[in-house]
Amino acid sequence: MKFVSYKHDNVEKFGIIENNLITDLTGKIGGASNLKELIKIEKIKEAKEYVVSNPGSIKTEEIEYLPLIPNPGKIICVGLNYIEHAKETNRTVEENPVIFHRFPESQTAHKQAIQRPSVSKSLDFEGEMAVIMDEGGKHIKPENALKHIVGFSCYNEATIREWQRHTRQFGMGKNFEKTGSFGPHMVLAEDIPDYKSLTIETRLNGEVMQNAKLSQLIFDLPILISYVSKAMSWRAGDVLVTGTPGGVGSKRNPPVYMKPGDNVEVEISNIGVLSNTVEDEIIHK
Repeated sequence: MKFVSYKHDNVEKFGIIENNLITDLTGKIGGASNLKELIKIEKIKEAKEYVVSNPGSIKTEEIEYLPLIPNPGKIICVGLNYIEHAKETNRTVEENPVIFHRFPESQTAHKQAIQRPSVSKSLDFEGEMAVIMDEGGKHIKPENALKHIVGFSCYNEATIREWQRHTRQFGMGKNFEKTGSFGPHMVLAEDIPDYKSLTIETRLNGEVMQNAKLSQLIFDLPILISYVSKAMSWRAGDVLVTGTPGGVGSKRNPPVYMKPGDNVEVEISNIGVLSNTVEDEIIHK
């Protein structure tokens, strides 16, 4: 079952999408007005039951997609989490994962444009799997970590490379507006028996740029979830973006960056395809 956040008649809503039809869940299940609230009040099961007697009536052509979780409290990102990506950046794998953060304002959605900022032309793609968390709290043991995953989605953690390299911290290059694409929907963890069997692929204008298996993650999901929880609590709707495979544009010869008019897709088997165009930032004076 696939959950989606969207706008309909200019109102932000959320629901369940099946066969390109959406069942609106806004305010219908425990008063939840968005997907994050539904996760917090632990009403996923009730939402699934509601859809059985309330089949979808809103066509996907009638909506504007929103980032899957438009308002996450935390977006925790992992760097250098595939061997091939670590090699192409000439970095060694450390004892602990490389963690950095995104802010919600940096996000965009499926079928919306990723924005190339006016200050740079080094807009790079990074296809990744996103993990949506429940109210897990702190000090989660690795052996208990997977039960705190609500679902999975796709993420394009598009990066402004030279801004990433301004300092040793990644933050500035990772938080330009409308660069972190998130969606199109969430597949429940219970519907993915073995996430390690999934494959991830990034395509730029139809050409495969990245391809890997989720089994190739250096720091696996239980380790990441447990590690982060030692410092901060996992809250409902928090997002863990798990790292990108090798093949990023900045490490190609010559480099390949995204430009206006491009189409970029991130596909994860059994989850879906996240698709975006690219547009230049419009500066309003």
